Amino acid sequence: MTQLITTLGPKNADEVGMILPHEHVFVDLRTWDQPGYAQAEAADVIKLMESEIAKAQAAGVTAVVECSTVGVGRRADIDRAVSEATDFPIVVPTGVYREPWGPDWVHAASEEELRGWMTGELQGEIEESGVQAGWIKLSAGDDGLTECETKILRAAAAAGAATNAVIGSHTIRGRVVRNQLDIIEAAGYAPERFIWIHTQAEPDFELHLEMARRGAWIEYDAIGGDDFDDDYFVEHIQRVLDAGFGDQLLLSHDRGWYDPAQPGGGTPMPYTYLSEQLLPKLRAAGVDEATVEQLTYTNPFQAFAR
Repeated sequence: MTQLITTLGPKNADEVGMILPHEHVFVDLRTWDQPGYAQAEAADVIKLMESEIAKAQAAGVTAVVECSTVGVGRRADIDRAVSEATDFPIVVPTGVYREPWGPDWVHAASEEELRGWMTGELQGEIEESGVQAGWIKLSAGDDGLTECETKILRAAAAAGAATNAVIGSHTIRGRVVRNQLDIIEAAGYAPERFIWIHTQAEPDFELHLEMARRGAWIEYDAIGGDDFDDDYFVEHIQRVLDAGFGDQLLLSHDRGWYDPAQPGGGTPMPYTYLSEQLLPKLRAAGVDEATVEQLTYTNPFQAFAR
């Protein structure tokens, strides 16, 4: 049975609705060797984030995908505590962020060791947290994959092939995604199980379509941010739909979150902009309800479920 693996256990398609495929509950963007890195009390995170989750639930959101992985402060135990306190499922990743955020043990590990580690978290649990990893999160440098990032990607492809877990990568340039898909295919996995995170940052729309033609998911995940306005997203979403790739498009905010580097965890951004602002504009532009449901429920479930 195909299920979404969450902090509250596996969820069937009829147990969830709108899913946000790229958000953060807890993140630390400092490097791993900084004092206080990824340190916080679960109660403090719950206190800050529970109201944001309540707002999301009121706006129709039924689950979020946590994108904080090793290298940017992943805390599956805190995700679980927040999830249980709010009765809100969160999908937590295995995997490693790009250089220079990767810790020393990742550089020292062999490809086989990394594959075994990821597979173990996908089939068992993350760091004795009681949380099973639901997917694989990676990243790539803007100028291309480093040797270590390539090793991680090959290991992820093998772990994905063993578990059917989707691989998502923070990759800004489409030409780098092209190389990533080549590596995944050579390793025996499929572009259909790859998400190009931050597709909107690539200015060449033809590269968006190229990766979609190869089978990859494309993700517009800066909705409500300062870098791209709503007109940009409405136009690009319509162009993707017109090109026939609506069933490979994911939409999210890249918002939240509790940041232990900030006093009191900082000031989180709400997870509601898509529901309250962009979707009404898509409807006004002629996108029907069946397509809205596909973009916000069917697609993210199919991308992350396994």
